[in-house]
Amino acid sequence: DSIFAVHLDHGDEETCYSCIDSGFYSSVMIDASHHVLDENIAITKRVVERAHDAGLSVEAELGMLGGVEEDIQVDEKHAMLTDPDEAAEFVERSGCDSLAVAIGTSHGAYKFSGSQGLHFDRIAEIQRRLPNFPLVMHGSSSVPAEEVARINAAGGTMDPSAKGVDEDEFARAVPLGVTKVNIDTDGRLVWTRVHREFFRDAPDAFDFRKPGEVFVQAYADFIAHKNEKLQSAGQLETVRKAVS
Repeated sequence: DSIFAVHLDHGDEETCYSCIDSGFYSSVMIDASHHVLDENIAITKRVVERAHDAGLSVEAELGMLGGVEEDIQVDEKHAMLTDPDEAAEFVERSGCDSLAVAIGTSHGAYKFSGSQGLHFDRIAEIQRRLPNFPLVMHGSSSVPAEEVARINAAGGTMDPSAKGVDEDEFARAVPLGVTKVNIDTDGRLVWTRVHREFFRDAPDAFDFRKPGEVFVQAYADFIAHKNEKLQSAGQLETVRKAVS
């Protein structure tokens, strides 16, 4: 048996309602983080009430990540770390089930320069005000240098300076209440590397299913690796009991 969730990521209010009413989703994320605090709370609360009536859980966001996701760019100067006091107020007033916090990550492959990393003091302070409340970390790809190098060796032109979240930092974030970690770019890098290498090594190939077979195994290995790093490997029975 498999356990899986269908989750809406970064939805606006109307999209959340559409997903809730579809009966297909198990959870939604309302992202009103670009609004002022009171408006963010009001929008989130409306979504929470409708979602809870339908038996769905709701993730919300406070603070704003920089970077690019789905062709939407937030300049770093407009990115804002989550304020711990506002986080506590937000959760109490909105009734959300989990909260995506801005703690130094950003969307896309070009996240950091130099030794910049996560703000663990900010995570700890948020958790102190919200003990045992599920926190979510977006923009958490590590952008492995070896993946970038292999992509470029197979004809890619990625900037070698592409840099993400150091995987060793994940272990420090988990005990501080981070229970959901969003990783997308790393998976795209795996897809890109597999397909570039496949057609480099088989330039006469044209069956799109063949590199797909290689990708499925490579992606499974990638997911297994991330589960180990995030300390979530071997938790299926625990999850099964929790949702049964």
